[in-house]
Amino acid sequence: MVLTAACSSSSLPYGTPVPDTPIAPAITLSPAQGAGNVDPAAPVEVSTGSGVLTAVSLTNDQGRAIDGTFTPDKTAWKPNVQLGYGRTYTLKAEGMALTGLTGPVTSTFTTIQPTNQTKVYLNTTGGEALVEGGTYGVGTVVVAHFDEDITDRAAAQKRLIVKSDPPVDGIWYWMDNRNAHWRPRDYYRAGTKISVAANIYGAQVGPGLFGQEDSRVDFVIGPAHVSIADDNTHMVDVFENGNLIRSMPTSMGRGGSETIAGRTITFWTQPGVYTVMDKANPVIMDSSTYGLPINSRLGYKEAIGWATRISSDGIYLHALDATIWAQGSQDVSHGCLNLSSENARWFFDYALPGDVVEVRNTGGAPLEVWQNGDWGLPWDQWVAGSAT
Repeated sequence: MVLTAACSSSSLPYGTPVPDTPIAPAITLSPAQGAGNVDPAAPVEVSTGSGVLTAVSLTNDQGRAIDGTFTPDKTAWKPNVQLGYGRTYTLKAEGMALTGLTGPVTSTFTTIQPTNQTKVYLNTTGGEALVEGGTYGVGTVVVAHFDEDITDRAAAQKRLIVKSDPPVDGIWYWMDNRNAHWRPRDYYRAGTKISVAANIYGAQVGPGLFGQEDSRVDFVIGPAHVSIADDNTHMVDVFENGNLIRSMPTSMGRGGSETIAGRTITFWTQPGVYTVMDKANPVIMDSSTYGLPINSRLGYKEAIGWATRISSDGIYLHALDATIWAQGSQDVSHGCLNLSSENARWFFDYALPGDVVEVRNTGGAPLEVWQNGDWGLPWDQWVAGSAT
């Protein structure tokens, strides 16, 4: 007897149609064919689930080829640069699988055309650009300055990234529609490494408003410089990493106020936590810039040496030998911290942008956040100023 192998009991009877089995496309393109308003910063990808890619091209509407790179196993490809706004691109790919050639496949898509763009600058509170590889103080506040009004702060803030080593707990606080400030809960530790990135290219941050380009900077925190200006002692004590290294007699704001043309001008050195913003030698100090006429009883305009600025409205630690007689004993200035030329020059050379200067036991209203008083704002209020 001849035996024949029986068919499986699950076999379909002869003539029964075989169900279609979906087969994944051999080559996948992203963005898909016909896509519009594509984010030019979004990934452009070509991949194959079987075999390898043999040829990929990406060209813009002017016929310019965009360079790209294959993965080592040639199963994927990406362009080497971001795409442009308001352009049409054509993506083509071919491959080879066990079953033979695959493709060519094509995707033509169009990127977003903004009605306006904004650039972001990564600055100190003094308005100067943070320097790549620079060294800054333990109270450094990062400023993201946009050159257009941002109406979608949350969208913008999601693209502002700060990383540190070691990690710190920090957050962004919006001063207004163009300026967001970032600081940690507490002063940095000396030696902390900071990386800041504004990945705003392709991000919509307002109606028709998109990021113009990305920005980034890396810097390091230097030794802990914290100066305590105490009006009870009329001294500025300078500490480095917790150790007192210099004591400097000072004369601070005389106090009181005058009302000129309906505007009240005070002469206090306001109490609060300041940081070093910038410095210059000399600085032309002109009382008329804040409403006090030069020819008035307390008016002035003169060149002042070795001036280290700590507030946005013009408080400096600076040289003024004419008040050495009062330094260490009484207050006679308009609000600045007067020092001898020797001490002012030493501090000028020593100070880093972002160094902390705490003013204690003076009269007048506390330093406000807009005056470079970021560190004086309680942490819960700082967090409340975040957009996310």
